[in-house]
Amino acid sequence: MNDSLLPLPEWAQVLAVFDTETTGIAYDTTRIVTANISVLRADGSVESSLDWLINPGIEIPEQATAVHGITTAHAREHGEDAAGAVYDIVQELQALFDSGIAVVAYNAAYDFSILQREAVRYSHDPLSNPSPIVDPLVIDKQLDRYRKGKRTLEAVSAHYGVSLTSAHTAAADAVAAGHVAQAIAAKYASELSLSALELHNSQIDWAAAQAESFNKYLKDSGKPYQPTSGQWPVR
Repeated sequence: MNDSLLPLPEWAQVLAVFDTETTGIAYDTTRIVTANISVLRADGSVESSLDWLINPGIEIPEQATAVHGITTAHAREHGEDAAGAVYDIVQELQALFDSGIAVVAYNAAYDFSILQREAVRYSHDPLSNPSPIVDPLVIDKQLDRYRKGKRTLEAVSAHYGVSLTSAHTAAADAVAAGHVAQAIAAKYASELSLSALELHNSQIDWAAAQAESFNKYLKDSGKPYQPTSGQWPVR
């Protein structure tokens, strides 16, 4: 039977989505500048959406502004206090997890690791065992591992026929990641016929194996490299 004719797995019927835009890429020093948490219905429409613009308390590097468009001056004038915003983001996500709704984040280890550091920075309790999380990057690599080409959100969205406009805004990227997750769920419905928690736990193993394989590839190539951590969803 064609998987596309099967109903979406239960975890994909209602999905929350989460994305951040930040000041950099290093987990321990990066600050969140914008964030979005939305809830999608089974047809992909947006049921609710929350956005944050945050004053990170540090200069936003030009390279980061070139990606997401937020300048230091704009964040200082219009952004929320970082401590309060981070607290609210953590609380919103925890409420979703407590209700059993899966949260989609593309390359989840990035967003959830940064959020964990931000919570600690402002003396908040970090998310307690954040799960279930759905990471379309990890799942796509697992189910279509030999496909050539980039695995950026833009590239994977195009592969699955998902529209991504206003890329690198938190809301657009979050919703696109949710639509990619639903497209993968439809294409591989039988393979992904798992509970949200079972899928979450599978991704822990898949992410570790993918990192091990990538590290082996880099080592065998003889090029200098920093080993990639396979910890997921928080490094």
